Amino acid sequence: MGKLPAKLESKLAERSANQSLRSLPEEADRVDFSSNDYLGLARERAIGKKTKDLLLLDGEWRRGASGSRLLSGNHALYPKLESFLAKHHNSEAALVFNSGYDANVGFFSSVPQRGDMVLYDELIHASIRDGIKMGNAKSYKFAHNDLEDLRTKVEKSLRALCLPTGRQSRSNDSEIYIVTESVFSMDGDSPDLKPMVQICRDKGCHLIIDEAHATGIYGDGRDLVCKMGLKDEIFARIITFGKAMGGHGAAILGSEDLKTYLINFARSLIYTTALSPHSVAGILASYHFLESNGKDHIIGLLNNIEHFNAQIRELGLEKNFIESNSAIHCLIVPGNQQVKSLAGHLQQAGYNVKPILSPTVKGGEERLRFCLHAFNTREEITSILKEVKNYLN
Repeated sequence: MGKLPAKLESKLAERSANQSLRSLPEEADRVDFSSNDYLGLARERAIGKKTKDLLLLDGEWRRGASGSRLLSGNHALYPKLESFLAKHHNSEAALVFNSGYDANVGFFSSVPQRGDMVLYDELIHASIRDGIKMGNAKSYKFAHNDLEDLRTKVEKSLRALCLPTGRQSRSNDSEIYIVTESVFSMDGDSPDLKPMVQICRDKGCHLIIDEAHATGIYGDGRDLVCKMGLKDEIFARIITFGKAMGGHGAAILGSEDLKTYLINFARSLIYTTALSPHSVAGILASYHFLESNGKDHIIGLLNNIEHFNAQIRELGLEKNFIESNSAIHCLIVPGNQQVKSLAGHLQQAGYNVKPILSPTVKGGEERLRFCLHAFNTREEITSILKEVKNYLN
C-alpha cells in the first residue's frame, strides 16, 4: 500500500489541528434531530410495500439499471416518474438525476456558456459552486438574501457584458443566471423570492431555485415556488428526493427544450449508470403516499417548527439561534472545539444532533444544526432545548 503523499498528510494534519477532521459516524440509538427525513417517509413501511407493488405491476425485476439512461438504463419507470413530477410540481418537463449533487453539477457545468454570467448567493450549496467551477461562464457571489446587493451585481454584470439594462434591447447572446435556494441548508432561512423574480423579469435574467430542503413540504407536498405561485417565472428548479421524500435522487424542472438540452450536454446524466428500477419506484411510492396520507405528516412537521420557535422564545435563546421558520434551525457556537463539546454533551444525553464545523461554515459561525421532523414529540423538542439552555448557563 503506497504511502500518502506529504502534501496530503499536511492537509490532514491541518484539519486535525483546528478540530475539523471528519470521520464517518457510527449509527446510534438517539432521538433524531440530525437527519433530513423531515416528514418521516424514510421510515414508512407502507412506502416499502407500495414500491414492491409498483415493481410487480411493471414486471420490472432487474436489480440495477444496467447502464446510463442514454444506453440501456432508461427503464419504463423513468418516463412514468418524470411525467408525474412535471404534473405534480406544475412544470412543463422533468428530468431525473441520480442525486441533487449530480443535478446541480450537470446543470451549472453545461447550461451557462462562455460569455455568460452566473450570480449566486454567497451561502449557496457546494454542488452548485462545483458545477459553476466546471463550466465556462464567469461567476460572482452576492450577499446572502440581500436584494440590494443582487441588484447592484446585476447592473454591474450588464455593464461588464456591454448589455443594455433590459432584455428587449440586447444586441448579443450573453445571458445572466441568478441562483439561490428556497430554504438554505445551513441557516434554514429563505430569500424573498417575489422581488427576486421581479429583478429577473426587469433585467432579462434567468432564475434558478434549488428546492432541496423544500421539496414535499410546501405547496401541498410540492415546493416553495408552487406555494408562492411563481412556477412560470422560474427558468429551472432543482428538487431532491433524499430529504423530505425519504428516498434518493433528484430532478430538474423546466421547459421541454431545457430537458432536451440537458439530455445532450449534462455530463453527470450522460456518463453514469442510471438509478435502479427499485429506486425510481421508491420515489413514485413516496409521492403516492404523500398524496394520500401526507397531510398529517406535513401538519405534524409545521406544528413542531412552531413549537420549537415558541420554546426558543420561552427559554430566552432567540439571540443564539438564526431565525428560521423551516425544518432547519441553527444554534451559533463559535469555535470548532466549543461546538463539538456541546454536540457531545447532547449526544451523551441521548439526542442525535450534529455540529457544523469550519471550513464548512465560516470561522466564528460554527453551529449546531437541529433538523426537525414530523415524528419528533413536543416533549423531545422541549427537553433538548432545556438541555442546551442548561449547558450554555
